[in-house]
Amino acid sequence: MLKKLLLTLLAVLVIFEEWLWDILTATGQWLARILNLERFDQWLMAAPPSQAMLALLVPVLIVTPINLFALFLLTHGAILEGILLEIAAKLLGTLLVARVFKLVRPALLTFVWFAKLYSTIVGLLQWAHELVHNSALYKLSVKVKTAIKQQIGLFRKYLKAFFN
Repeated sequence: MLKKLLLTLLAVLVIFEEWLWDILTATGQWLARILNLERFDQWLMAAPPSQAMLALLVPVLIVTPINLFALFLLTHGAILEGILLEIAAKLLGTLLVARVFKLVRPALLTFVWFAKLYSTIVGLLQWAHELVHNSALYKLSVKVKTAIKQQIGLFRKYLKAFFN
């Protein structure tokens, strides 16, 4: 019973991580195009390992004041506002870290300690994914995700046709 509950919780986390990663990756790419960040991206990809590590800390420095303000709101009775701000901060932080990490990963992997840490984390994620990919909940979520993507695609086509 406990094993099934833990597997279900793990499946929910894996599903959420996959959905969120897809959305945030697409959002990051869209923002990079809109903000014309190609030159910055090229510079970041060519950065030496020490600068790459510093670049990975920048999103943390950006999001930390938002986290602190969310905590302030929570401690002063603005529970809903604090929770919503914390969720927004987590999404922004994940988007920024994912974007920067994608660009500087090769440089970071030149640090032996980082390569070991990264390998361990990737191994744990692969283990979790393999564990839940055969679960009924995961299979259902894949069907729902596919249906949602199809609906979004149809809506985009409708908008294109409407505005052209």
